[in-house]
Amino acid sequence: MLEGKAIIGETDMLQTVQQDALDLAAKALDFYDVTEPTEIARFIKKEFDRDYGGGWQCIVGTDFGSSVTHCYGSFNHFCIGSLAILLFRGSTGQDSHPNVFSTMETLED
Repeated sequence: MLEGKAIIGETDMLQTVQQDALDLAAKALDFYDVTEPTEIARFIKKEFDRDYGGGWQCIVGTDFGSSVTHCYGSFNHFCIGSLAILLFRGSTGQDSHPNVFSTMETLED
């Protein structure tokens, strides 16, 4: 795992969901090296799909831009060391938590 504290860039997640994202990122970094961003992203996405329903997207890297449409309450962009992680729910299809992830919102970074 990368040493250091996660730095939140932008988020609209509930604190508990946000903490789940940070915990999963730390766990992913225990399993994978920072040179395996696709595996880290796949791990975080799979866990969020399982825990919060489908439609989650995860982007991991050291240098990327983004402009995404996401469900309100489901956006989190944070950094751990030099690694940036963008996690968001891109569709409202079968929300398991409809009161949290029901409204679509566009956020440009």
